[in-house]
Amino acid sequence: MHNAQASASHTSSADITVTLPDGSTRTYPTGTTGEQVAASIGAGLAKAAIAMKVDGVQRDLYLPLTRDTNLSILTAKDAEGLDIIRHTITAQALARAVKLLYPTAKLAIGPTIEHGFYYDVELDTPLSTDDLPKIEAKMREILAQPQSVTREMWARAEAIAMFESRGESYKAELIRLAPEDDTTERGKISLYRQGNGDDAFIDLCRGPHVPHFAKITAAFALTRISGAYWRGDHRNEQLQRIYGTAWAKKEDLDGYLHMLEEAEKRDHRRLG
Repeated sequence: MHNAQASASHTSSADITVTLPDGSTRTYPTGTTGEQVAASIGAGLAKAAIAMKVDGVQRDLYLPLTRDTNLSILTAKDAEGLDIIRHTITAQALARAVKLLYPTAKLAIGPTIEHGFYYDVELDTPLSTDDLPKIEAKMREILAQPQSVTREMWARAEAIAMFESRGESYKAELIRLAPEDDTTERGKISLYRQGNGDDAFIDLCRGPHVPHFAKITAAFALTRISGAYWRGDHRNEQLQRIYGTAWAKKEDLDGYLHMLEEAEKRDHRRLG
């Protein structure tokens, strides 16, 4: 596709050169975002774009580009893009759904794993698999909202105070335990905000995340619940771990869930 910026006969000192995965180069004004680069390449890519890799490092799509760089746009077709979708679902939808359904819950960690994700939470009452449909329904309600997910950089002390004021002691502890060189941008902590005002949901995360819920696949499901000790130490509090899976397409989700069902049947036959 023709690109007026890329084909300009000359560049200014404020321009940057972006090298794409196929080796081609394009010129853009300094401060151009990954979203704008994707849109300049094509409407299809702009719609599918989830995040970007800047010189091999994953970044949020809406961040500005400030220097010459090697750039790739990630979509759900990429393993890294699918992992970012999974992480956004667990950190922004599952965690928030738990807080809305169980306001006294304390959130611990919510990473991605092979084929999916989990979130560890502390709850006053034990959950069972019977609770999963209710939590999943709340997640879909959250993801149906036209909301963006934005990154904010907080001073360590301010982030700790904010989480403590919300009763999120595990988040505050994670920040205290993080070494100084584990932060970014002059010693600040990376947080992600969903929504605005007093009811905004804020989670501790390196990112990147999908920039808007409209880009998130509906092909996800919660699968099981287990116990887990905080930081993997049996001397610490026992938490409840909620597992889920997410895929780029419903067909992939259905295939994975069918595989789980068949594996469970084989286990039952062995037990019999």
